[in-house]
Amino acid sequence: MTDIRPFDPVGHESIADAVVEQIEAMIVDGILKEGRKLPSERELAEAMGVSRPKLREALQTLESRGLVNVRHGEGTFIAPLTGRAMSPALLSLYTRHGGAFYDYLEYRREQEAFASRLAATRATDSDKARLTEIVADMQTAWEQDDQDASQEADFRLHTAVVDASQNTTLIHMMASVYDLTRQGVFYNREFLRTMDGTGAELLKQHKEIAQAIIDGNPDRAETAARRHMDFVEESFRAGQEQQAREIRAAKRRQLTR
Repeated sequence: MTDIRPFDPVGHESIADAVVEQIEAMIVDGILKEGRKLPSERELAEAMGVSRPKLREALQTLESRGLVNVRHGEGTFIAPLTGRAMSPALLSLYTRHGGAFYDYLEYRREQEAFASRLAATRATDSDKARLTEIVADMQTAWEQDDQDASQEADFRLHTAVVDASQNTTLIHMMASVYDLTRQGVFYNREFLRTMDGTGAELLKQHKEIAQAIIDGNPDRAETAARRHMDFVEESFRAGQEQQAREIRAAKRRQLTR
């Protein structure tokens, strides 16, 4: 494969417009995601083969379109693109109405399965290499009992699967959903880990999803993704039921003293 660089030199027919078009395409394709800091003006101008005045003109256009934020003294960042999947008021409702949580899991199950199937048919060599690296990081985190690294690798894997689907709408929509999950809005991953004692089952499931995609087996990839989300749901149901039993038992004990 020829040497591939993030930014390509542009022609001279309309330099500023060409820069804008290239960066916009990278945003649509999910290469440049919200919050990502762009290289410095000097680095970006050199990479794209344009003058710094032309680059600034292009960045001003992108900023006027709400696609980048120029922070003086800090740099240029990709602007928030999808917003929050749910408003604070709706999130509060979810916390008060536990049944809605399972609707969220149902949504995740379908989207994860869809993304995994697409990824198994569309993943590039770079996508597969990325999945392999993340799985290796997950294995290391599990062996070292590093909870923070394990959770971060979990998010990275799901993001990598969606990215490998090459579906730009799915990439941007799921980024918003994953952001809520990362914040612990819906559940704490540590709870899932306690359901199988060590997190070994979660590691096994993630490995299966990744390997099915790497092997280019869409049926196995979709099935593995569904099984993973089924495990998440079953674990939470079991946990809630156990908690309810413990509360009832504690009340009985109090009343029979």
